[in-house]
Amino acid sequence: MGCNNLLAVEAELATAPHVPASIDRTSPATVIVNFTAKEYVGQLEDGKKYKFWSFNGTVPGPMIRVRVGDSVEFHLTNAKDSAWPHNIDIHAVNGPGGGAAVNQVDPGEQSVFTFKTLKPGLFIYHCASPAPSIPHHIANGMYGLILVEPEKGLPKVDKEFYVFQSEFFTKPSGQDGVLELDFEKGLAEHPDYVVFNGSKGALMGDNVIKAGAGDTVRIFFGNIGPNSVSSFHVIGEIFDKVYVEGAIGGAVNRNVQTTLVPAAGSVIVEFKVDVPGNYILVDHSIFRVAKGAIGILAATGKDNPAIFKKGK
Repeated sequence: MGCNNLLAVEAELATAPHVPASIDRTSPATVIVNFTAKEYVGQLEDGKKYKFWSFNGTVPGPMIRVRVGDSVEFHLTNAKDSAWPHNIDIHAVNGPGGGAAVNQVDPGEQSVFTFKTLKPGLFIYHCASPAPSIPHHIANGMYGLILVEPEKGLPKVDKEFYVFQSEFFTKPSGQDGVLELDFEKGLAEHPDYVVFNGSKGALMGDNVIKAGAGDTVRIFFGNIGPNSVSSFHVIGEIFDKVYVEGAIGGAVNRNVQTTLVPAAGSVIVEFKVDVPGNYILVDHSIFRVAKGAIGILAATGKDNPAIFKKGK
């Protein structure tokens, strides 16, 4: 059993663009989350690798799905081969540092802290270790999303996706073909890459997200920055609902073309796919498309000429 004699369960986690299953519990639980801080070399674009820092070996880190009233028991391990200490600041936490004040871990060590989910919404998490600086940890890939569902859950939809925008500031590392953080470019706010789901092309080619004509789609979208606001848009769609700034129980805008997502902010958008085709996800600060802020939702199904057709 977890704290307060609540039923203890393992957290629902999923790697982008996948989303954890919706929660069918009707009462709170102690939810156990296990994260490991890992530093690794991975692909930033075809032919180019980068020295990433991550949670659980992916950028963005896993999406977490919990419920209002849960007690989250968060275990953070720092891999033995890490060069730096790490922690986690979870924006869903009411407490010092979003938890970061009590979970700093050196390489090879583990910390545990517990927090209660007081408010529903879609929240960012990120590393906030001061060594060498907080921006180093964020710019290198240590971020993700946690969804805190309301007591009665979210309305059912056909498809859910996890999409996360981030910037990378790069220079050669001295290791052949491998890039690393250029801190001066970060200070100047001049990213070489602006990408969805951690790399250029992560939602293109064989990795497009898929739906069917007639499906209702929900996208959980996060933007870490570290510096820039995102102008999130899906070309060929109008958002039926926008949960402004990821708030659940707050403002819900309707019939929205493009929505602003601040650095370290989020949004939930929903729309119905009326006709088949490719729908392009972009940051409509449009030169960022050339830097990687582009993806495709591929929709299959029957044409609907009453809504869309070529010619008269």
